Amino acid sequence: MDTEWIFRGICVAVTFIMLIYYLKREKKIISAIVGALTGEAALFIVNKYGNMIDIDIPLNLFNFLGSAVLGAPFVVFLVIMNFL
Repeated sequence: MDTEWIFRGICVAVTFIMLIYYLKREKKIISAIVGALTGEAALFIVNKYGNMIDIDIPLNLFNFLGSAVLGAPFVVFLVIMNFL
């Protein structure tokens, strides 16, 4: 099995987990929108001001969609992976 397919499978699984999480919330739409907006805001802030602490997180489709689906924890994960 190719590693790209494994990676895509993991991305699909995580997306379904977040979808289930948002569907179980009392305010489904608002919760999803707030999660996506905080993720995008965190990504923008890290992209804009991350060079002050030597972090380079590009604004590309993967990072944009990841932070929209998973929120701010995805951006924290990107920052940690940048240091490793």
